[in-house]
Amino acid sequence: MIQRLAALLAAVALVLCVATNSVEAGQPAKPIPVDDEFAKVTCGAVIKLSHVPSGFKLHSHNVRYGSGSGQQSVTALPNRDDPSSLWLVKKGWGESCTRGEPIPCGSTIRLMHVATRTHLHSHQHASPLSGNQEISAYSGDDTGDNWTLKCKSGKVWLRESPIGLVHEGTGRHLATGEQYMFQRPIAGQLEVHGARSASSESEWMAQEGLYFSARNNS
Repeated sequence: MIQRLAALLAAVALVLCVATNSVEAGQPAKPIPVDDEFAKVTCGAVIKLSHVPSGFKLHSHNVRYGSGSGQQSVTALPNRDDPSSLWLVKKGWGESCTRGEPIPCGSTIRLMHVATRTHLHSHQHASPLSGNQEISAYSGDDTGDNWTLKCKSGKVWLRESPIGLVHEGTGRHLATGEQYMFQRPIAGQLEVHGARSASSESEWMAQEGLYFSARNNS
């Protein structure tokens, strides 16, 4: 999937940047310097989202919840190199944007899980460990995939800067915490859930990924 995406981007002559960092499992995600040309998160970027307090990556896989919706589970993974932690940035349901277009703060976005082509989703089901709102990866396509981008600073989404994601339909904040750790069959991964209010546990940061040059975009 990533190879096909990279080939498509090369065909339309857009510039990509492959970013890496030195975050280790269980360590807070720390921002690193980036080239100004690739400092903005844009439509069509393929990113990894780091949970700021823990450094774990937003993740999904072909493991379904045994309760609640029974949909594909979403977790936070300590391994920073796993390709199943890659998400494609899109506009909200029913909207479109141009590849390389910066994402304004306050926008409605969707995140598509690259490996399974499902969308980050939420709904009125309880999460299995914390009893908060369940977060899933959904194979359908509806407004339950919509998230509002909350920036800590600036007018557009910037890499290596903390942001929050609020589920548009329910007002819940995408969050996790190291106290919510699964055992078998996904031992060591954290439950990702919808929290009632914003806190340090609902802070995320776009780090590794495939990024477009936004040099000529406002």
